[in-house]
Amino acid sequence: MVAVEPAESAVLSGGAPGAHKIDGVGAGFVVPLWRNEVADQIERVSTEEAMAMALRLAREEGLFAGTSTGGNVIAASRIAEQLGPDATIVTIMCDTGMKYLKTYGAAVSKAEAPILASH
Repeated sequence: MVAVEPAESAVLSGGAPGAHKIDGVGAGFVVPLWRNEVADQIERVSTEEAMAMALRLAREEGLFAGTSTGGNVIAASRIAEQLGPDATIVTIMCDTGMKYLKTYGAAVSKAEAPILASH
């Protein structure tokens, strides 16, 4: 089992708390219910990586998810690379992208602005 936490607030793996934009994870402290022995590994994923993956999932896979799901998929991809092609990796899409419409829209507009300007 692999835990995923924001790279900017990696308290589970001994880092300092900090600000991040991966909603629903990374409270900035180790929650009382956390059991270190349950996780075989802890993956740190940055807000930028999580958001980029969430946008990629929407564009390429038709999966409209939030940043925590983007983080989960980044971590799952890393684990898949480590374990190789015969491994089966499972992750959970624990949120939707509905509350991120404004944020995602701004990110898409910003990313596509140079493309639109060249036409």
